[in-house]
Amino acid sequence: MTTTHTLKKALPWAAVALACALLQGCASGPQANPADPLEPFNRSVYRFNEGLDRAVLKPVATAYQNVTPSPVRTGVTNFFENLSDAWSFVNNVLQARPTEAADTLFRFTTNTFWGLGGIFDVASGLKIAKHKEDFGQTLGVWGLAPGPYLVLPLFGPSSVRDSAGLLVDRQGSLLSQTDSIAARNSLTGLSLVDTRANLLEAGNLLDQAALDKYAFIRDAYLQRRQSQVGTGDGAASAPRQPEERFDLPEPAPAGSSAVPQ
Repeated sequence: MTTTHTLKKALPWAAVALACALLQGCASGPQANPADPLEPFNRSVYRFNEGLDRAVLKPVATAYQNVTPSPVRTGVTNFFENLSDAWSFVNNVLQARPTEAADTLFRFTTNTFWGLGGIFDVASGLKIAKHKEDFGQTLGVWGLAPGPYLVLPLFGPSSVRDSAGLLVDRQGSLLSQTDSIAARNSLTGLSLVDTRANLLEAGNLLDQAALDKYAFIRDAYLQRRQSQVGTGDGAASAPRQPEERFDLPEPAPAGSSAVPQ
């Protein structure tokens, strides 16, 4: 199944979530998170994703990590990160961030030509900053509000704005431009497994730390996305630091909810 087919299957779920938001309004109850009016629906999709991860994704990623030498896994990660830099360059341009766009273009060209197609991260060795951007962030910089938190089948945490951005991201990705369907599917599958393998340790820590994994992931996602967009007011000039990795925040006390202001 191609990525396009997967997106076509995921889109109706997002449409259902939007319909629920319009018809039902916000969730009730004193503990309801105002950023998550679709919580009952989101939790059901979250449980589906968790079941799929336990049954398929995590075992495959664990096997991949166990049998693949670390230098090879690093090269695979670098390759896909280099591909993503091409789309990050486009988004930095769309966000009117010339310095970050120049850095990203230099990273992509340096790693592509001198890093053997991106297998080696030469640019980081040269201290060229990484500015990872997607179209959801671009929409936020343009002033579009994120809307309700939304958990997508297969793709996981998102929002109404980021779900729309995801469709554009998939079309803009260099992987989607691959003519060979077999090659595109193989690369997409490898990217998925590699990404999940890189998250194995964080996932294990999350299992041990979070009292309510759903709420913990939701709050961490919302805080992270707000930080990535900047001040949250859509200003393209908002100061933002280059982002390399996503570090999980400290678990919130039981019963609390870290809602971005």
